[in-house]
Amino acid sequence: MRATQRRPVTRITLGRPAVRRPDTLVGEEPLEIRVGGASLAVTMRTPGHDVELALGYLVAEGVVATSEDVVTSRFCAGVGPDGENTYNVLDVTLAPHVPPPGAELVRRVTTSSACGVCGRTSIDQVRTASRYAVEGDATTIPVERLLAYPDALRADQELFDRTGGLHAAALFDNATGERLVLREDVGRHNAVDKVVGWAVASGRLPLAGCTLQVSGRASFELVQKASTAGIPVLSAVSAPSALAVDLAVEVGMTLVGFVRGESLVVYSRPDRVLLDERPGVAATQPGRGPNTATPSSTPTPSVSAPISNVVRRENSTRRSS
Repeated sequence: MRATQRRPVTRITLGRPAVRRPDTLVGEEPLEIRVGGASLAVTMRTPGHDVELALGYLVAEGVVATSEDVVTSRFCAGVGPDGENTYNVLDVTLAPHVPPPGAELVRRVTTSSACGVCGRTSIDQVRTASRYAVEGDATTIPVERLLAYPDALRADQELFDRTGGLHAAALFDNATGERLVLREDVGRHNAVDKVVGWAVASGRLPLAGCTLQVSGRASFELVQKASTAGIPVLSAVSAPSALAVDLAVEVGMTLVGFVRGESLVVYSRPDRVLLDERPGVAATQPGRGPNTATPSSTPTPSVSAPISNVVRRENSTRRSS
């Protein structure tokens, strides 16, 4: 299985003899994405769900928006030193009505598994215009359900259990809490692209009424990718960047971070997060706009207090630093 590989390692534990044994590591290989035979980008990824990765990448770049925009996706006949197909070159054929990607989208450098926007010449080029507006998405989600998503994500990270070295992204239906798809990759942006690519292949874009849960932090690029797929809620186990928050506010996305245990922090559009099961009881204060990330002053003992405590603790830490 190319998603994982075995390598000999030496395990050292204080007070015990060193142990030499094989270990399972996550696979990382380059994938060249071509469109109509022309090279568009090379990204380092964990092999698997490569067609989804390419389709999700094309959505994020504003090249395609639906499954009707793509005719075929196939591996090219490139071979390695042993004469076997490397399965590391994928060519996507666009439908006749779809214009080919412009020269400004061609990556001049290889994208590492840790970076999704390296090689771009300006931040303006990163702000890809989404064909799906998330600002008007009326989805709401009980905070208890939102708090449960990270555990649901972690429970099914099969490759992480074997290697301890992958990011994950999963898509949840806010109305039911059902997990629709989960993908893992050595790169967090690749995991999200694979999720979005699954939606393209399934004819499910835009992903209205859904939450994208990621296993790490929320970067600018992840917000951008969620926006281009029409996802109204992005939830992260760790922190977002300031630029990610700015973009979420700009597009009207609910951005949530530090989703751990019984607390979380809402950075934008808190009106979508319901503090209990009663309709309309959301994390906003009366008279404040939807982008004000301040918890409701309405007493909700079991849930709203942890949210407030996290916000206060964060603010206190920032003032003292």
